[in-house]
Amino acid sequence: MNKNIAPITISKEAISQMEQVLFPGRIIVVQTPEEARKAVSYLSKFPILGFDTETRPSFKKGHSHQVALIQIATEDTCFLFRINQIGFLDSIKELLNNEHITKIGLSIHDDFAMLHKISDFVPQNFIELQKYVKRFNIQDMSLQKVYAIIFGKKISKSQRLSNWEAETLTDAQKKYAATDAWACIEIYKRLRSGKFTRQIRASQNNTSIS
Repeated sequence: MNKNIAPITISKEAISQMEQVLFPGRIIVVQTPEEARKAVSYLSKFPILGFDTETRPSFKKGHSHQVALIQIATEDTCFLFRINQIGFLDSIKELLNNEHITKIGLSIHDDFAMLHKISDFVPQNFIELQKYVKRFNIQDMSLQKVYAIIFGKKISKSQRLSNWEAETLTDAQKKYAATDAWACIEIYKRLRSGKFTRQIRASQNNTSIS
């Protein structure tokens, strides 16, 4: 985008007034190695995937938990790999290492650092949205703010500090986790399509977008 365009940011107050968005597709919880193998086989057929992780929060200084959940999404399906139960399996690592599949995530350096504490792997062909959005003069770095800027809708963060190691995930947790991974794909697709760029230009020119 034109460097003369002012940096694009959004306030928490503005986001609070927006309609909430939730992942509209199917959510599949993966709790066995065999389920993981089948999920990876399915996901490997797609050229672009959304990626995120969840970790049980620690409220004790100096103590942290390992990653409990890896979310990997297509446009209409999200798999929730419960790695606190099944481990960071080779099948999952092979998908993350697959250089032929583009994976989209946000703050992925932190995710990788946490996953490396469990097991070594070599993530390939990942796109970091925090870097990618800067090409479009978007200055905010959180998924919630980036999504709100681009789509005018709110991603709820109410489940972020919930227990991701619980024996059974609640429906609210499942929706939250799936939405975060899916939103990464939606953001990338929108920016790549050029529609957001045209939207900003039209707004500056005070014209409507067809």
